[in-house]
Amino acid sequence: MVDYMPIFDRVRGCLLGGAVGDALGWPIEFLRLEQIRQRYGPDGVTGFLPQHAVGAPQQITDDTQLTLFTAEGLLRCPPDADPLPALRRAYLRWLETQRQKKPARDVDGWLAGLPFLYAVRAPGNACMSGLNQQARGYVAPTSLDAAGPVNPGSKGCGTVMRSAPFGLAGMGPERAFTTAALAAQLTHGHSTGYLAAGAFAALIDRVLDGVELPTAVQQTIGQLAQYPAGGETAAALTRAVELSEQPAAAEQVEQVGLGWIAEECLAIAVYSALHAAESGDVRAALLLSVNHSGDSDSTGAVAGNLIGAIHGVSGLPMEWVSEVEGRDVLVQVADDLVMSSRLGDRSALAARYPVDQAL
Repeated sequence: MVDYMPIFDRVRGCLLGGAVGDALGWPIEFLRLEQIRQRYGPDGVTGFLPQHAVGAPQQITDDTQLTLFTAEGLLRCPPDADPLPALRRAYLRWLETQRQKKPARDVDGWLAGLPFLYAVRAPGNACMSGLNQQARGYVAPTSLDAAGPVNPGSKGCGTVMRSAPFGLAGMGPERAFTTAALAAQLTHGHSTGYLAAGAFAALIDRVLDGVELPTAVQQTIGQLAQYPAGGETAAALTRAVELSEQPAAAEQVEQVGLGWIAEECLAIAVYSALHAAESGDVRAALLLSVNHSGDSDSTGAVAGNLIGAIHGVSGLPMEWVSEVEGRDVLVQVADDLVMSSRLGDRSALAARYPVDQAL
């Protein structure tokens, strides 16, 4: 009999780790490294910053919001159907949360009825403009060897930061890569942008399946070589691996990149996770992923997804997990993904995830 408890632990760890990294990085997203150190000391941010309201949870951003709606799209996809139409509708439900102050009375599905997901916290321009275009009519993704039709010049990290669930759904690394890359084209058409999303999903699938991180990274680099436009992401990952062989430092992170673009966001996550794998210090690796001059919440979210998938929720700092916004929802969605994709049991899921039949 298969013991699924480690899978539950690691899928929970992936979603909760992403939320922790997101919340760590959100308050410093638009600060340069020298500003972070001036405000918070030579080590930068060393934990969650105090909230304005006593007892308030640590805020997540669009990174975690969209990750949840990615999972919802997969959970609401009809059996054996193309998941892209269901993912489009899930992302449009997220778009509605950014337009309204609170849920309407007749919201579609469970997630859209959760008030905390209606917070607007600097969502990415390409995600917003791409989904506004999708709201006017379904623009289907194209192949993986040309620019996509929506925002064809954009390779922002909004593709990567929402793509962990593709690696959690038991698809295998090839299908996880392809599905995530095509789904990324719903909003971002640049080949590097969507191929980096595919690489992240495949990497999550591999480490969740027990492949050691250095091996999983090399396998993913090899996978990228199948695509003519995979060179930028492969080069970024190779640079992350090379720099991870030196002592960890914020200055090294900034040599990997700043995370505003997809391949750099993924590379910073890999760089940070490699240090966690080497040292066993998950806390230091999560802080490493956010203390830099770039897109700190997105790099923290993607690093947290990857670190959590490797170490499980049991390997994350529990005081951080307990304070993050939406913790119980993240656990529920993680468990629902495992029940649906790994155990094939949807008996308790229909109320939360009605099967989506429409485009």
